[in-house]
Amino acid sequence: MSARIVKIYLPEARIGELEGIVQKHSRRFWRETVPGGQEKLSCVVQQRYTERLLKDLYEVFADDPDFTAYVEALEAIIPPIEETPATELPLGTDLPPPTMLERFFSRDRLSTDELYDDIEESLHVRPSYLITVTLSAIIAGLGMRSGQTAVVIGAMIIAPLLGPTMGVALAATVGDGKLAKKASVTLAIGCLFAVVSGLILGIFVEIDPLTPELRNRTLVQPADVALALACGAAGVLAFSRGASLSLVGVMIAVALVPPLTAIGIYLGAGFPGASASAAFLFAVNLVCVNVAGIATFLFQGLPPKSWRITGGILFVWAILLIMLLSMMAGRIFLGFGSWEAVFDLIS
Repeated sequence: MSARIVKIYLPEARIGELEGIVQKHSRRFWRETVPGGQEKLSCVVQQRYTERLLKDLYEVFADDPDFTAYVEALEAIIPPIEETPATELPLGTDLPPPTMLERFFSRDRLSTDELYDDIEESLHVRPSYLITVTLSAIIAGLGMRSGQTAVVIGAMIIAPLLGPTMGVALAATVGDGKLAKKASVTLAIGCLFAVVSGLILGIFVEIDPLTPELRNRTLVQPADVALALACGAAGVLAFSRGASLSLVGVMIAVALVPPLTAIGIYLGAGFPGASASAAFLFAVNLVCVNVAGIATFLFQGLPPKSWRITGGILFVWAILLIMLLSMMAGRIFLGFGSWEAVFDLIS
């Protein structure tokens, strides 16, 4: 069962307003008096209704300094809450009824506030973040150098770029400029440290530029585009349901960390052409992850603050993707997307 218990604190004078709001989103709630002249109202809410409840609470009580709301995951409840058309709560006259697909994909999604809370801690540029990015890039680089796929996957599990990447997609979806700036800066710094770590490896560690794990990071094929799109969509689906960060990190890192490290390795080893090809793969992957991530957030029913802003951002990402795909097609047509071309770049 996907449900939340929401605990709301308000002055007694406003408890009537609160009960009117809660009744629209929950059929199980109870009230108790707490010290300090406040009332506490606790309610059990199906996860798909949490977003609506928090939005209504914010709109009515956000200006009240004594208002506080806590959301906690609920492991079990007896009798269980059924999710059927008969138990569905009305949306209200101002909202269209959800389609069957919206019901299916949004019923287990975390609320926007919970997503913000999960992402917030990973958007700070702390020493631990920089060290984690560096170690992840070093592990990925050494794994690619020796051709050990398992080691490369191990680097992905560290998942240093998970939070910033999800933060960029979430910010674009809801139209939050502040979150977008913070996530973009954190992601850019992380990418820079990954490239520098690869650069140091390329300078001081002998590499074979034709090692398959490295060489594959210089090729951009239609399958790579499909992989990046799948990574973005799967990462958002797992992240928005509170899945393991390591699981989501593998989905995202498979498209970002290895190409970044390969850029630095080839540059440090004196192969700027191959480094540029790895940078092109990273650009394609980054755009694909964001396009798929935004589309998946929207498909799950994440409410944008402005459809005009969100649609515009998605349009820009889509144009970038089309441009990169056109360049990829041109590279393949001209013979730059083959292993022979890679050999020419590094020889």
